[in-house]
Amino acid sequence: MHPPRASRSVLFGILLLVSLLGTATCDGVSLGPGDALSEGTWGGDDAGLIVNETTAHVHFGCTYGDFPAPIELDDEGRFSVSGEYLIDAYPVATGPTLPAELAGVVEGRDLTMTVAVNDTINGRLVVFGPATVRLGTDPDMQMCPICDMAD
Repeated sequence: MHPPRASRSVLFGILLLVSLLGTATCDGVSLGPGDALSEGTWGGDDAGLIVNETTAHVHFGCTYGDFPAPIELDDEGRFSVSGEYLIDAYPVATGPTLPAELAGVVEGRDLTMTVAVNDTINGRLVVFGPATVRLGTDPDMQMCPICDMAD
């Protein structure tokens, strides 16, 4: 099911905004086509991302979702990938998961990311972010725990 026309326009605008946030360099080293989002834990204020070889698991507050990995970056460190997201995840997860788009831009060890969720139950677009997370940093999730991908 496709989001309503207005939702598609908003989603496109959000993804465009994220893609324009900057270019990716790390101490003068440019990213190239085929580079992927680095595996590991990316943490920030009430946001987190855990990337392994097959999954990118995202948290914004008491919500979370999964997106397929590896996630390929363009030559400016940008990406956009479709997956599933659970809006009502804490204290008791109540579904269903909903179609979502994770978009972001990597600059060095920092990632600015946004998730746009097509809430097909309530007929609305729900946006989380943007938030900046850093590779190798534990998320500060405040009142909601982050999942442990090892479970």
